[in-house]
Amino acid sequence: MKLLINHTSMVPIYEQIMDQIKTMIRKGELKENDPLPSVRSLAKDLKISALTVKKAYDNLELEGLTATIHGKGTYVKASNQELLLEQQKRDLEADLEKAILKGRQCGLTDDEIKDLFELILEE
Repeated sequence: MKLLINHTSMVPIYEQIMDQIKTMIRKGELKENDPLPSVRSLAKDLKISALTVKKAYDNLELEGLTATIHGKGTYVKASNQELLLEQQKRDLEADLEKAILKGRQCGLTDDEIKDLFELILEE
């Protein structure tokens, strides 16, 4: 499993891990009963704290996407792809609302925000 961590991002590392695993599940790259790397091995591969990986895995389990069997590891549970996509859309919507609010607080007009958004989309 290939995960990329952006250490300069404002998004916490555990959320980056969660988001990438959710995307892999939604795209079918991770299927029901597929094992996730152990907490220690993923932490070693990403050169981060095992506690950070554990937090990501615990949150994925709370969201019903994985199940952990003590002594055996963490596995992907059956998931509703459409429900997962809707959740990711809600998260994106919240992020976009924050960005719009920040732009307005900086004195940008809605048209300037739209222009900036379209410019970023072209990249």
